Amino acid sequence: MLTQEEQLKRFREGFPSLKVLAPAVVGRGIERLDEAACDAAVSYAGTASVQGRVKFVPASGAASRMFKDIFAGMDAPNEALHRLSEHLSDFAWYDPAVFGDAALPLTEAREKEIAALLLTPRGLDYGSKPKGVLCFHRYPAEVRTAFAEHLVEGAAYMRNADGTVRLTVTVSPEHLPLFEEALEEVRPLYERRYGVRYDVRFTFQDPATDTLAVNPDNTPFLLEDGSILHRPAGHGALIYNLNAVEEELVSVKNIDNVAVERLLPLTARWKQVLAGRALQLRDRIFSFLDRLDAGADAALCDEIEAFLLRELCISLPPSGSLPDRASRLHTVLNRPIRVCGMVVNTGEPGGGPFIVEGRDGSTSLQILEAAQIDRSDPMAAAALASATHFNPVDLVCCLRDYKGGKFDLLRHVDPDTGFISSKSYRGRELKALELPGLWNGAMSDWNTLFVEVPEQSFNPVKTVLDLLRPAHRA
Repeated sequence: MLTQEEQLKRFREGFPSLKVLAPAVVGRGIERLDEAACDAAVSYAGTASVQGRVKFVPASGAASRMFKDIFAGMDAPNEALHRLSEHLSDFAWYDPAVFGDAALPLTEAREKEIAALLLTPRGLDYGSKPKGVLCFHRYPAEVRTAFAEHLVEGAAYMRNADGTVRLTVTVSPEHLPLFEEALEEVRPLYERRYGVRYDVRFTFQDPATDTLAVNPDNTPFLLEDGSILHRPAGHGALIYNLNAVEEELVSVKNIDNVAVERLLPLTARWKQVLAGRALQLRDRIFSFLDRLDAGADAALCDEIEAFLLRELCISLPPSGSLPDRASRLHTVLNRPIRVCGMVVNTGEPGGGPFIVEGRDGSTSLQILEAAQIDRSDPMAAAALASATHFNPVDLVCCLRDYKGGKFDLLRHVDPDTGFISSKSYRGRELKALELPGLWNGAMSDWNTLFVEVPEQSFNPVKTVLDLLRPAHRA
């Protein structure tokens, strides 16, 4: 972690710009698989040897942002609150004992009352709870939280050979009892229904990864007692949590990206496709590393360099002697692997796939947020404007090396890829320092493959009204 003075220097000087060469597109940086290739990947995912599988679910955020417009409606009714009130009985969390008859006339007072009952301790208190324990989906015989849907998904595509389904879920310490209660409410039922045993581990973002906040003039943001305000440093801090995972194959998916169970066959198939491609890539890379260990020649180096360029968009600057060339290729190959789903961009928020040139002149595939792109650079601006896909946070990762050892993921973070964001604290403006994002700079030095996945596999709930979309209606 950066020292306090190093953090203040980041605020003053910012982060160096990335040299963005082009967007990753189908045919150059993004794979589009036909049915035969998908079938082969799914088969490979089911038969390849793996040292354990686990679902990694970032879930530490509160749901307050999901209800931003509804909170505003408590002061002055708005269109979002009106639409929510109109569709009150369509939400899984609707309970007549709490909200009264959904058919009551929608006066301004009634709409404000609905908002208060939804968000405050007078009713469901959803405004202070984590998104993962909110009721997302209503079925004929049950109601499921977002967390429950991840348990169901895990049984469909992350089952281990011994019948266990392992999840590592990042939560805030104050929300742990809510998640533990939500787990125990459904665990016995789901274990019987799906024929699995759940091994769920809750993990906290380490407070030691918090970063300090500053005023707009880059001076430390002081609290009433004179201490400096520190804030969680974004999802990039979760690389420490991911680094503690012992399993080899890890599926990463945000807590709010779930759909009702009728879409599970599609979801599970594409997760297995990504897993299969990750394991196919792993085994191809392991084969190259074994051959390099047995003795490298120019032909093998040529073969590996062609593979890296064709499959991963990695080009390397010219090197000198054959031993130096082989050594560099060994280093490039022997890194963690991630295969990332990419969805055609239809206006949803999310980072995008790009081809980037590193400080050493090599190129690689990276997921970048818009805030990381220097729009004053004509090449970077053109790449952003012509981007065709975005990252829905749908990743499968391989975390062990070709000798079976665990990678130290902290050695593969690019510390120069963080960014500064604008926030507020009790009405006061501030600037916050975000660590390199978990699927951005925290995985910058990984071997990366992008695969196009269907839009129907991405069903996030960023606002409460998203729950009215067909993917969230049973």
